[in-house]
Amino acid sequence: MKNIIKTILPMMLLATTALAQENLQRGAIASDVKKSFKIVKEIPITSVKNQYRSGTCWDYATLGFFESEILRKTGKVYDLCEMFVVNKDYMDCATHYVRMHGYSQISEGGSCDDVLEVIRQHGICPENAMPAPGSLTGDSLANFKVFFPELERMVSSIVRKDAKEPLPHWQDSVQTLIERYVGRCPESFVFEGKTYTPKSFAESLGLDLDDYVSLTSYTHHPFYKWFVIEAPYKWRLKPSYNIPIEQLMELLDKALDAGYTVAWGGDVSGDFTRTGLAMLPDGVKPTQQLRQEQWDNWRFTYDHVMLIYGKAIDENGKPYYMVKNSWGKSGDYKGIWYMSRDYMTLNTTYLFLNRHALPKAFLKAMK
Repeated sequence: MKNIIKTILPMMLLATTALAQENLQRGAIASDVKKSFKIVKEIPITSVKNQYRSGTCWDYATLGFFESEILRKTGKVYDLCEMFVVNKDYMDCATHYVRMHGYSQISEGGSCDDVLEVIRQHGICPENAMPAPGSLTGDSLANFKVFFPELERMVSSIVRKDAKEPLPHWQDSVQTLIERYVGRCPESFVFEGKTYTPKSFAESLGLDLDDYVSLTSYTHHPFYKWFVIEAPYKWRLKPSYNIPIEQLMELLDKALDAGYTVAWGGDVSGDFTRTGLAMLPDGVKPTQQLRQEQWDNWRFTYDHVMLIYGKAIDENGKPYYMVKNSWGKSGDYKGIWYMSRDYMTLNTTYLFLNRHALPKAFLKAMK
């Protein structure tokens, strides 16, 4: 009997995974699906922004996260400058690319770690301390359709195959190009009647930049260990702490219940509608195994970052998360998405959050 069970169980697991894959391939959730929600938990956040034609969701979402952290701690509303982060981070990325002799990636994309490290190394400024996004090129919002290909060509040309060293003064050329499209970062500025530098302004916000950690869940690395997620946009190579997916979801719930928002990095290439809903097709059960298979076969990627700030239930009592996107006030919920717990379980690459939102015993184990 034991031998029969040993034979049948793997076959059942394979059949279940195959069925889940088939359901996922059968088609996305219809864009005309309408649902009603009852809010269970809602944490104050700042306004919805619009990344427009730029691959900077990581920037908008993470600054939105830090704005919500400041709001939680001080009650003050800030509008931090995304283009300051773009200016500094793209220069950092170019420097990394050259130091890697071209064996890296120049990309519009990034991660929460990019914003954290920009603030740590360079500081930050308020939105109105730099030109409005898009204004330097005659647009009303950030538009990188011309800017980024030009930047990519320039940086790629610095590391030629036959080059014995980088082109001289290449940093000046790259910095000039970046500033032409997104503006020059201020050396100082006045905010609420006081003069700051970007670093002194960052220090005034009351954030402890050592408080923030990244959690993930994959089986190609051991659980309860740190590792660098192998995703093209995570070029800074900052590690995340690896735990089982159900524990990850439990910690997310506890953080929200305790009043902490959470930045989310994951996949929105599948059943993520433009109307404000993210759900899995009927019959798909999110499991650790399915997550791993989709990651390994590239069906599940890391392609978007948003801010989780609440919980809700639909008309059938099914749990959802309230998520602030950075596509302007689009969709049925004016820039807010309702993401089912199942969708979140299957499609999360990492969570970025304040370590004080985690249980003390868990924090001790992380160390």
